[in-house]
Amino acid sequence: MLKQGLHQKLLQKLSPQQIQFIKLLQIPTIELEARIKQELEDNPALAEGHDLGEVDENPYERESDEADTAPDDPYTSDAYDEAEGSELQELSLEDYLAEEDYRYKLHTPDDPNEERYETPIVQRRSLYDLLEQQIGMLPLSELEFLVARQIIGNIDPDGYFRRPITAIVDELAFRQNLSVREEVVESVLGIVQSLDPPGVGARDLQECLLLQLHRKPQTPHTQLALRIVEDYFDELSKKHFDRLADRLGIDDDELREVYQLITRLNPRPGESESEIKMQYIVPDFILHEEGGQLNVKLNRKNAPELRVSRSYLRMLQELQPAAKEKDTQARETLQFVKAKIDSAQWFIDAIKQRQDTLLKTMVCIANRQKEFFLSQGDETKLRPMILKDVADEIGMDISTVSRVANSKYVQTDFGIYQLKYFFSEGISTESGEEVSNKEVKRILRELIENEDRKKPLSDDRLTQLLNERGYNIARRTVAKYREQMGLNVARLRKDL
Repeated sequence: MLKQGLHQKLLQKLSPQQIQFIKLLQIPTIELEARIKQELEDNPALAEGHDLGEVDENPYERESDEADTAPDDPYTSDAYDEAEGSELQELSLEDYLAEEDYRYKLHTPDDPNEERYETPIVQRRSLYDLLEQQIGMLPLSELEFLVARQIIGNIDPDGYFRRPITAIVDELAFRQNLSVREEVVESVLGIVQSLDPPGVGARDLQECLLLQLHRKPQTPHTQLALRIVEDYFDELSKKHFDRLADRLGIDDDELREVYQLITRLNPRPGESESEIKMQYIVPDFILHEEGGQLNVKLNRKNAPELRVSRSYLRMLQELQPAAKEKDTQARETLQFVKAKIDSAQWFIDAIKQRQDTLLKTMVCIANRQKEFFLSQGDETKLRPMILKDVADEIGMDISTVSRVANSKYVQTDFGIYQLKYFFSEGISTESGEEVSNKEVKRILRELIENEDRKKPLSDDRLTQLLNERGYNIARRTVAKYREQMGLNVARLRKDL
């Protein structure tokens, strides 16, 4: 039986303005510029920095000079109440203008004394172009050439061909209407593997090393290296040197020379010929120390100057009389103009809120880690700090601080740091003092870097050494920190 009922629920929903602010908050500065350019293209009511005395490139600006004397008041998005029913609320240009300049300047003027640097542009061929050029010089049939191109197109940036042969056969059949046997694809793959750089087109690391060894002069050491990679690859990868020496019947000195020959091979042959991958970091903050005080400011290149277009504000004023006279087209145009102006102001407000949130968060971090900044980056001066500490101090949610910390950078006098670098857990010492786990990680790395490679330190021994230095830390914590720093276990760090 169908029953009807009335239920009351409390739901939390984000407004479009809040969603826009969250999206702007989490993107880094280098992406913010592209986001602002996109908004400028999508919304004609949003204009980029001109003085009030200048004229926007808009036909409505050129018709009258009256707007040049418009008051320098800020545009407010809450001044207009939407029409209820069929009645149109009365609109006034003054409703969009209040006490301050409605433009919002996001950066300071350029400093004429600041040094400017230009990044040189380096042009290099991609791995794909290099391989395509080489197969074009080989005496291949038309079918082999098409198969070779298909294989090259499936080689990853590291230089490996990780697709199964059957997948290439299917792709050639469905995309190029070619019926090719697997044996033909295998044969052409061998041709591709003979190209430069050595090892390209390998299906796994073992095959990659074998391809490179076959291209070297065949000396006794090379022959021994081929045997090790081909027959004892598991023992080699796990560094069971004693077992390798026994099975091959060689001494440690000869095994050491063969091992050095293998380690000099390139495990990523495509990396040397691939396109240069550069990741530019544009700091969101600039922090300077002046007389023992920290000066924090937003990067002046953070965003361009934005404002609401005066031509659209004038259009809004000109359309009001026609809209009051029940002109349907004028009413629709008025609603469109008003929507664009509101959207522009929401975007400007979101940018301003983003800047305020960023600055408030960075100032809090700088105050909490003041000793670190004053000591020119001494990790021992880092204080334990978690997201909740900053969130509670600035009165914001932890998720907001997390979005700021994960994608923002600060430029200091001694380097550029990501904000999340300053967040760390605390470790207790014998004296009861709380120190940052970054200090423990630094000491752990030093111990591993200075160890005897023939007898690397185990996690138990590392734990013992840290405890002797006064850090109360468990073995599982040492293993966790070691893995976080990308350091192998003792057996895999062993050398001959």
